[in-house]
Amino acid sequence: MARAARSRTSPPDPPGRPRLRLPGPRRRPAVRDRSGAAGRPPTALHRRTRRPAPDSTLAPPARPYTRALGLLAVSLLGAWLGLLLLGGVRAPVGPMDTTMALRPALTGGTRITVPPLGDLELDSHRAPVRLDVAVDRLDPVRSAALVDHPERFAGLQQQVTRDVLRGAAGLVVTSCAAVAGGATALGLVVYRRPRRALAAGGLALALLAASGAAACATWNPKSVLEPRFSGLLSSAPSVVGTARSIVSEFDVYQKELARLVTNVSKLYDAASTLPAYRPDPTTLRVLHVSDIHLNPASWHIIASLVKQYRIGVIIDTGDTMDHGSAAENHFLDPVSALGAPYVWVRGNHDSRTTQRYLTGRRHVTVLDDGRVTQVAGVRIAGVGDPQFTPDRSVVAAGDAAERTAGGRLADALRTQRLAGTPVDIALAHNPAAAAEADGLVPLALAGHLHQRVISTLPQGTRLMVEGSTGGGGLRAVQDKQPAPVQASVLYLDRTTRRLQAWDEITLGGLGLTRAEVSRHLPRENQPGAPGGTPSPGPPTTPSDRPG
Repeated sequence: MARAARSRTSPPDPPGRPRLRLPGPRRRPAVRDRSGAAGRPPTALHRRTRRPAPDSTLAPPARPYTRALGLLAVSLLGAWLGLLLLGGVRAPVGPMDTTMALRPALTGGTRITVPPLGDLELDSHRAPVRLDVAVDRLDPVRSAALVDHPERFAGLQQQVTRDVLRGAAGLVVTSCAAVAGGATALGLVVYRRPRRALAAGGLALALLAASGAAACATWNPKSVLEPRFSGLLSSAPSVVGTARSIVSEFDVYQKELARLVTNVSKLYDAASTLPAYRPDPTTLRVLHVSDIHLNPASWHIIASLVKQYRIGVIIDTGDTMDHGSAAENHFLDPVSALGAPYVWVRGNHDSRTTQRYLTGRRHVTVLDDGRVTQVAGVRIAGVGDPQFTPDRSVVAAGDAAERTAGGRLADALRTQRLAGTPVDIALAHNPAAAAEADGLVPLALAGHLHQRVISTLPQGTRLMVEGSTGGGGLRAVQDKQPAPVQASVLYLDRTTRRLQAWDEITLGGLGLTRAEVSRHLPRENQPGAPGGTPSPGPPTTPSDRPG
């Protein structure tokens, strides 16, 4: 077999002899290696395993950090585009329609746009996203509902809170979808690979979550006190002052006004030229206030008067609130710390909710339906106003309802007189109701008119209508001249519990610092007049004897 195999190779032809080619399979040419030596042709195995020579013209593969930076750039750009195109939500907030959106920003913060007035910027947080809130319009239907039904103000605070939380939740969901969708779409365009595109979307979502965590960690609720204005709103600080100065200066104003009352009272007491009546330390002093209408400065003034005059009991003839909503209830918290017992009757701006809240306060006595109480030795009866005028859904009943309520008060006064325990002072908010006590009590107190009116009723009862101790409350900014702040100190004989004299305290309205104190005497206590109870007669002028 070996010989046969070797015989297949023909011996070389002798020189000079032509070479004969026999028919058969054609031989493959020899393949030379790089050294030039001939060798066998490469087999199929060789062709498969042989690697091509490296080509110096091809680019080197990208490094890992270069790919990461590229992915980060695609994620940020896609997230930014997604927020711009899809990141806003429309949300109703109370009576307003707003648009909320997250926008990329280096310093964060909140921007509130109020067209056409301008922008209000707050340093609310430090994060690479800014919250933009645009007030689009005031919805006429919801606004008209509030105007026609002011009782809905009671739930407005809770409604606004719910609306803001609902809008914020919708904004979070929309922003997450926007950044993830924008980064994924841009990743498909750039990489043309689904896995890389999904990685870009996930990275964008993680960046948004980190920004939200940074915003929560750096949240500054006090930023509302230092806003920055632009547009027409830029003139707002020069007109009304900054929010911080308004808060701080108003607090200073309240304290200075109370101090002014104290100083003027001391001056009056030291330099009084009215020797006809000098109250001795045993005289019972009653402070009559009314129609505070949510003015917080009133509590400072009342506390100062209680301390200076050594007040034994405070009587409030109503309209302490403005809308009688539950949100206003905390305004009443200082009544327990004024330094004297507080007796209160409901006004036409005070709701039953207000009355229930005050009923549970310490040192507070609420009178209604002719209820009688004895405070500091004085027997007092009162009736609440039967009307609640902020409720526009109910037609006002007018003076007829007031006289009916006054009739219930008169019945209670007659019952007490027959029982041998006559009442010393009758209380009602409306003078029409208080007038029904004529002849049944020596003194009746009321408010409602926002001005002092003192008169003697036909059957001898003295009716004293107090002005507004809150200076008209929020209504003080509606008139050309602010309404004065008024209160009265009543001096009662501790034995007979009859009115001996009264001081009228009048302060300048909102922003004013004028203070006046004047003393007045009933006719029977004036020099040369015999003492006794008030006699029947026509109504007198607001001051029987000014001091």
